[in-house]
Amino acid sequence: MEQISLAPKSSCGCGGHDETLPELDARVIPHAIRHAAIHGVVDSLQPGTAFVLVAPHDPIPLIAQIQGRHGEDIKMSYVQQGPEAWKLKLHRA
Repeated sequence: MEQISLAPKSSCGCGGHDETLPELDARVIPHAIRHAAIHGVVDSLQPGTAFVLVAPHDPIPLIAQIQGRHGEDIKMSYVQQGPEAWKLKLHRA
């Protein structure tokens, strides 16, 4: 099984460019397991790594769940807010 690294990658090697962050497109995950799958990815983030979550709507309930589980360890910021998709960068401090 191939492992997917969630560490930022860039052509310059500094690891700090958001444009190459991996995306998790929640729109293709079956609704019944969507939150559990996303929590699995967030739980596995190593310090200093990040990814972009693509959601079909503003994921306010999910954001609250992640904050409840991880507090200030996971930083979130919107990259895009609709109309077709919402994108959030999630980063483990």
